[in-house]
Amino acid sequence: MLILLPPSEGKSAPGRGRPLELKTLSQPSLTPARERVLDALVGLCRDQPDHAATVLGLSRSQLDLVARNATLTDAPTARADRIYDGVLYEALDLPSLSSSAKRRAASRLAITSSLFGMVRVGDRIPAYRLSGDACMPGLGPVAGWWRESLGEAVTDAMGKGLLVDLRSSMYAGFWRPPAELAPRVATVRVLHEVAGRRQVVSHFNKATKGRLVRALLEDGRDPRTPAALAGVLTDLGWQVEIDEPTKKGTQLDVIVSEV
Repeated sequence: MLILLPPSEGKSAPGRGRPLELKTLSQPSLTPARERVLDALVGLCRDQPDHAATVLGLSRSQLDLVARNATLTDAPTARADRIYDGVLYEALDLPSLSSSAKRRAASRLAITSSLFGMVRVGDRIPAYRLSGDACMPGLGPVAGWWRESLGEAVTDAMGKGLLVDLRSSMYAGFWRPPAELAPRVATVRVLHEVAGRRQVVSHFNKATKGRLVRALLEDGRDPRTPAALAGVLTDLGWQVEIDEPTKKGTQLDVIVSEV
């Protein structure tokens, strides 16, 4: 099973650590594409900081993030699971997992990244700022860039198992599973139910996905189909409704009444 997560927009910058070495990251087939995005981002932020702020959607009070991007090649790195933060990652709380769950996280989790395409939780990366909807000078839309090269890396990481795709709509645009993989693709939508009415709420969505992933890692089972995944989640106490399979995969609705 491969669980594909979105990144967090905010990131924790390590105070120390060895500098980035792209060749040490997982999925080495992505190295050439990573080099291009890294060079484009560093060059833009170093040479045109004001324009970089506009491209990156940053305000004048966030120019420190532009300066950070300009030094990414020399910036200290840390494990990706210590860089990404935010609601989903706080709920997942990787550092407090049991030892066996941490081992599963290393093999089963992958994080979508605008800068690196996809990283594993043990990959050492710097804190950076690059949104999935950015359009980089000389490179074009980040999503379109990764769409050309990410598919092979994801399918290789999937192997013959199930893909649990928890990406947000922005990062889902980086790569969409082809129809032949659809029987092994599950997406999850979180619905907040109050007084019989259901709606998608961002905070509930992120926090619940973090808790779902944590529960799956601690449980240890390895479902091979979306229906089997729904069964595991139900066993773990979640209210799950499964949609009909489509050419894009099968959507599971997880219903929550409180965060």
